[in-house]
Amino acid sequence: MDAPDRDLVARLSWDQVAARIETGAAAVLPIGAGTKEHGFHLPMETDRIQADWLAGVVCQNIDALVWPTLTYGFYPAFVHYAGSVSLSRRTFSFAVREIIEGIARFRVPHVLVIDTGISTLQAVADAIEASGHAGLTHHLRVQDGPRYRETAARLCEQAEGTHADEMETARMLALVPGSVDMAKAVASPPGKGGTDGPLTPHDPQSPNYSPSGSWGDPTLATREKGQALLEAMATDVAEMARKAVSL
Repeated sequence: MDAPDRDLVARLSWDQVAARIETGAAAVLPIGAGTKEHGFHLPMETDRIQADWLAGVVCQNIDALVWPTLTYGFYPAFVHYAGSVSLSRRTFSFAVREIIEGIARFRVPHVLVIDTGISTLQAVADAIEASGHAGLTHHLRVQDGPRYRETAARLCEQAEGTHADEMETARMLALVPGSVDMAKAVASPPGKGGTDGPLTPHDPQSPNYSPSGSWGDPTLATREKGQALLEAMATDVAEMARKAVSL
């Protein structure tokens, strides 16, 4: 479930936000694309959905206020698919830095950045370092937790994949099954996807050719796999959040 209204900055008045900060609430900045292709079978807001859910996980485990999800980011691999938008790495990193600086100005005890991307990871790390608030800002790399990694390794049947693949599709089947159209799920061509450079829906000669936009095999996804993956991810992220605010 997403964070409740009482924890969403966008739903509160400024004095309510101030009161929560005064009592020690941490700040959460979710990052998840709202306009990035995820194959034929998943919505463009797949990353945003997962980021909002993870913000809810954090709020279940610590006292936290959630700032609006940053839905534009550095996603250069997907720009050849209609609707997909990527900022430059520099612009994205600078935006994250300025948001962190803006939040930290109100003397929050901690800023937790929930990062659902892969191409965004280093840019977010750079932003945190450049912000001057690295001591109070914590980068939650949500797919790096030990329980999630173990569960994914145990359940994964596809040969390779990282995007709109078996694992991501399984998570979405468990989170919002009505948003997934498994009849349209298409595996990327064998041996295609994953080299440097953007995926392409148009050039069969490219090593990154993927007509659907998936990299991996989403047809292998099940809701049961997704439930196990989400449980593992939630446990990891809850532990990350509790550890962060104890520092």
